[in-house]
Amino acid sequence: MRVLMISKACVTASYRSKIAYLADVEDLDIGLVVPDHWANLSFEPDVSDDRYPIYRRAIPFNGRNHFHWYPGLGDIIRTFRPDLLHVDEEHYSVVTGQGITLAKTLGVPSIFFTWQNIYKRYPWPFSAIEQRVFRGSAGAIAGNQEALEVLRQKGFQKPAVVIPQFGTDLSLFGPKEKPRIKAEWEIGEATTVGYVGRLIEDKGLDELMEAMSPLLRQDRDLGLLFVGSGPYETLIERWMRTQGVEQQVHLIPWVASEAMPDVMNLIDILVLPSRTTPRWKEQFGRVLTEAMACGDIVIGSNSGEIPHVIGEAGLVFPERDAEALKRAIIRVVENSDLQRTLRNRGFERVAAHFTQKAVADKTYQFYRQILEDVQR
Repeated sequence: MRVLMISKACVTASYRSKIAYLADVEDLDIGLVVPDHWANLSFEPDVSDDRYPIYRRAIPFNGRNHFHWYPGLGDIIRTFRPDLLHVDEEHYSVVTGQGITLAKTLGVPSIFFTWQNIYKRYPWPFSAIEQRVFRGSAGAIAGNQEALEVLRQKGFQKPAVVIPQFGTDLSLFGPKEKPRIKAEWEIGEATTVGYVGRLIEDKGLDELMEAMSPLLRQDRDLGLLFVGSGPYETLIERWMRTQGVEQQVHLIPWVASEAMPDVMNLIDILVLPSRTTPRWKEQFGRVLTEAMACGDIVIGSNSGEIPHVIGEAGLVFPERDAEALKRAIIRVVENSDLQRTLRNRGFERVAAHFTQKAVADKTYQFYRQILEDVQR
């Protein structure tokens, strides 16, 4: 079986570990088409890159999500001669339309990937691209449960499966000596509630601050850590001063991907309090799986895919409900038995469902299903 994947996300070396696992499958030859850079992120070399062919190309509209495409893609497909083309992009993106159209012309079955978990109607030409992709593709991978439901609602009845786009690499993310890591980052030894992500309203930071205000004032051995950048940074700093909790709250600007394993080990309880809006809801929440892999306890709102990611390995509260979030944090902080149970469940859940290898294995099985369906 020969599969050619197109993915701008794979300029990041850690994401390509999924491709490396696929390259290890005995009856699978995989190739990758990737930009030479995406926006301001250059292609990151990796030691596993020589295990499969990589076609790096300069692309028009670089950094413009859903607008970019690949010059010479037809020549790459003819050179690699895949049995299946995997376009790792949304069904309404120009590159997806390009890839599915070329594959159909060359007699190659194709699949696409989607995170889109809100039903939307797109303007032309994206609406036309969407319909062309639906007609021309042989199947789809949805990154979350609701994205699959949206595909079905739009009339896509071909084979589809729910698999996250990428998993968590357990060779990078795992428990470390938290007191040592906290000392290195000058966080202090307090039990640390943490948030990692964009500092924006949609992420429910108002609820987190409201829930934590009385807890920080009541318990000086409790800390709060924000890791990220965005317009809410100034609001967080103002809240810290107003509440008089500057000594307990730390704000770290967004860090490089290689520092994220350390960041997750600064945290004891990770909170993802996302809010659903008319235009967005949480599509996965990769910080949850990274935190669970590092032995953190996770608490998330019921926005989008968060409850499906957490399962029984953490606590879920109704979004926009600061009081419910406060009760969840108190429940964890005051119950050491619950802490041990959730830590164990979290690591086991990631190992079983959300590693790069688990994602690669499920993706390979879907490749086989598509090709078997095509050959019938």
